[in-house]
Amino acid sequence: VRIRAAQRILDLQDEIIAARESLREQATHDTLTGLLNRPAIIDTLQRALDYAQREGSSVGVIMADLDHFKQVNDSYGHKAGDTVLREAARRMRSVLRTYDSLGRYGGEEFLMVLPGCDDEGAFALAERVRCCLSDAPLELGGGSVKLTVSLGVTVVDGSERQTADSTIYAADEALYGAKARGRDRVEVARTEPAAAGTD
Repeated sequence: VRIRAAQRILDLQDEIIAARESLREQATHDTLTGLLNRPAIIDTLQRALDYAQREGSSVGVIMADLDHFKQVNDSYGHKAGDTVLREAARRMRSVLRTYDSLGRYGGEEFLMVLPGCDDEGAFALAERVRCCLSDAPLELGGGSVKLTVSLGVTVVDGSERQTADSTIYAADEALYGAKARGRDRVEVARTEPAAAGTD
């Protein structure tokens, strides 16, 4: 009887742990793509920036936005749009390094955090992401879609005091530059050090 009671207690503990892990996953991950959600990827970026400042290393950041995504929704429907987002996430993840982080920033925007990446490395990774997305069309019911993406890149040197917000702003500005220059391209920006004492 004691053994059975102890086994029931252990089973309950396992269920509680599994439920807690499930809740943590739901709180930090985007349900559609399985990527980190916006708060989680921003938190990941801030921790990477703090680590880079302590260690004197660098962090590359890529902001990516799928080109003409609204046309996919308008032409094929939102279910097809969800398929495009999931496939874009899969392709991006396939070319990033194992220790890079990828999150869905919002809508069709994605944020990548690249620890220890310099200007050249961050640009090269962004180009790999761009080529991987456009490499093969995605078959949808009623036709195929060629995926293209515009990317903005910035790199923060460890000697700088930088916040997640200011870093994202710099990458976003570079992204707008890529959109303005014809889309399906990578643009690189520089970040300015944040003012002392700001968070």
